[in-house]
Amino acid sequence: MILKELSEAFGPSGHEREVRELILKAIQGYVDSYQVDALGNLIALKRSSQPAVSGHKPLKIMVSAHMDEVGIMVTHADKEGLLHFEVVGGLEARVLLAQPVVLGDERLPGVIGLKPIHLQERGEREKLPKVSDLTIDTGATGQEEAEKAAPKGTYGTFATSFAELSGELRTVKGKAFDDRAGCAVLVELLKADYPFDLWAAFTVQEELGLRGARVAAFRVEPDMAFSLEGTICDDLPKEKDQSPTTKLGEGPAITLRDRSVVCDPRLIQHLVEVAEAEGIPYQFKQPGVGGTDAGAIHLVKEGVPSAVVSVPSRYIHSPVSLLSRVDFENTVRLVQAALSRLPESLSWPPVP
Repeated sequence: MILKELSEAFGPSGHEREVRELILKAIQGYVDSYQVDALGNLIALKRSSQPAVSGHKPLKIMVSAHMDEVGIMVTHADKEGLLHFEVVGGLEARVLLAQPVVLGDERLPGVIGLKPIHLQERGEREKLPKVSDLTIDTGATGQEEAEKAAPKGTYGTFATSFAELSGELRTVKGKAFDDRAGCAVLVELLKADYPFDLWAAFTVQEELGLRGARVAAFRVEPDMAFSLEGTICDDLPKEKDQSPTTKLGEGPAITLRDRSVVCDPRLIQHLVEVAEAEGIPYQFKQPGVGGTDAGAIHLVKEGVPSAVVSVPSRYIHSPVSLLSRVDFENTVRLVQAALSRLPESLSWPPVP
């Protein structure tokens, strides 16, 4: 499985080249053609395994997964040689404290620092720090040395290694499962054949506003689309009951709606029917939480019926996440079976 390599790859939003190169190497031999567009999306075409039917428009399906991860970007160095930065995507200061990071293509190591607790006033200890209170220490002894090693605009990611954990869920830990898990699922899907043209879109800059997906969907003009994600999993014990979200080990998560999209009820029904027919466990993502590439895709041109299927992942948008290989494999099974069973035309029940 390519998940380990993808998880450890360097790819914050706007700097996805290393991830794209890994994926391109992995899908060689499974696709008929590919292109990299002006934004950096990797769009691959796997042609139908069945001959075209005269007088029928062939079904064109797009499946997307975004290559980028949340990260940081250097804004300047101070006279002490410490690097100041801003976050790229949805990161909070409280998950950044004392975290090891790597900066730039050379993977310059550094540590995100804050004033030691021994030197803090009582009021400082009682409030959460802001990103502007944090700096990256690379060991530089002054501003000139720091700026030379990591100039303004240098991207950074967490220095997190992929590892296997114990347990029957075959849990693994790593960074960027949002959305390298979805990318790995899509790579696996391309190894099968389908009765339609399948367009695989590995997109960029999702964490900055679904930017790559909009461009990719405009290029492909699909009849329908599926977005693959690594989604929030908040299944640990709590002091009080809260709205349910996904649980590790209970299968792929199907989205009903989130902040960016109301998923097509016909595709949701199709996914559920296939899961039940195949004996694949599934769950629903908590409505209203987060956004995905489908939020941009479904609005392109005349509109695109869209659905989202995700691998549940604990602690997303942080230095380290956990997911279950069992959930991952069941996500591959569900989406592959759902694609294989799609109708040959769009003569579905009426649009809701």
